Amino acid sequence: MSNLIKRASDFIVYGLWRKTGEEMSRWKRFAYLTLRSIILTVKGFLNHNINIRANALTYSMMFATVPILALVLAIAKGFGFEQVIEEKLYESFLGQMNVVPTIMGFVERYLETAQGGAFIGVGLLVLLWSVWSFFNNIETSFNTIWQVKRSRSYVRQLTTYVAVLLLVPILMVVSSGVSIFLNTATASIEFFEAMAPLKEFFLRLLPFLTCWLIFSWMYWAIPNTKVGAWAAFIPGIVVGTLFQLLQMLTVYLVAFLSRTSIVYGVFAAIPLLLTWLQLSCLFILSGAELSFAIQNNEDFDYDHDLQHMSRRYKDYVTLYLTWLIVCRFRDSKEPQTAHEMAKENRLPARLVNQLLGRLNEIGIVRESYTEGKEDRTYVPGHDISTLTVNEVADCIDRQGTELFLQHPTPEQERFWQQFIALREGDKELSNILIRDIL
Repeated sequence: MSNLIKRASDFIVYGLWRKTGEEMSRWKRFAYLTLRSIILTVKGFLNHNINIRANALTYSMMFATVPILALVLAIAKGFGFEQVIEEKLYESFLGQMNVVPTIMGFVERYLETAQGGAFIGVGLLVLLWSVWSFFNNIETSFNTIWQVKRSRSYVRQLTTYVAVLLLVPILMVVSSGVSIFLNTATASIEFFEAMAPLKEFFLRLLPFLTCWLIFSWMYWAIPNTKVGAWAAFIPGIVVGTLFQLLQMLTVYLVAFLSRTSIVYGVFAAIPLLLTWLQLSCLFILSGAELSFAIQNNEDFDYDHDLQHMSRRYKDYVTLYLTWLIVCRFRDSKEPQTAHEMAKENRLPARLVNQLLGRLNEIGIVRESYTEGKEDRTYVPGHDISTLTVNEVADCIDRQGTELFLQHPTPEQERFWQQFIALREGDKELSNILIRDIL
């Protein structure tokens, strides 16, 4: 039993990450990528303190609920389908809690004040700030998960947030329209009448489909980086499904607690609402972790090995990449991107990116732009007829700052001179004992 546990542990820590996609069959690659994505999601959940971020996001969501609904209903009224939005709210667990009338009362007062002309100055600023703050908190959390250091410009933030506020009511209306169509067409059209047994299935699927589209679009649009379709769609399906199941569970709990009046009695809706908000935020941020894991799965090849990589082996891979670039240039071949070099030579993509960045900084190679390729390619930064192994090694050794001590002791200065002589291959010093260096 202990041997089985050790083998499983070694597989999760080492074996799972020591195979690149090109070394496996399609189905084995799919299984490996799935398991790796789950592990990376759990690691990201722990490393990024997702639970704490979800708590902060819950507070922002509570503060922004009424302003967001006010803007959504204002948009809906402009298109003439505000009734659909209200019906969707009553169909949700909020309707079971009997808090929709209270929320709608706040929203109506917001809108009436705006139409009356008194909604100028502080009130308008509070409305816009609360909505912007909520979406900005989500974007900041997503960018942290995606390791993106810069947020998008204020103009792009505004257009993205407005798109969200437009997308949600439109999808609700489309979902409601499809439901009405299925209900009416089943009784009036012969084809749909024959498909009546499937009608209930489609009607139950529609809320899930709506959530899938909303969350998929969120994972695609909000991070300030390019997100692939699958990296957005798969987490969108997972989180959208969990969101709908959570809502169904909450509806059941509200009905149960209202019948039994246990613990909180009539106030049971308050802790349930807070719990629902927090779990929803946890699902959203966990979905962002899953999205990052799916898109960057290959960057974690040999992850544990890279964390404990020896300097000698790192220098070997660095010199090998330099040799590849020099040889392609010598043979007049098209320069490659970092991804192409990693894929063709079965090297970890993250290591290749890191080492090429290092070589670019010290001037051994330089970035270029090749027609027909979106990413940067790499060409020699030195004359290849004079570039030697020792020169590359020396440039690597010299990278960074040196001699920054303001007041070195005479002993330190002497030791530095001996160290330089040793690094330059002084045979007399190469076999000297450490205690006899000076």
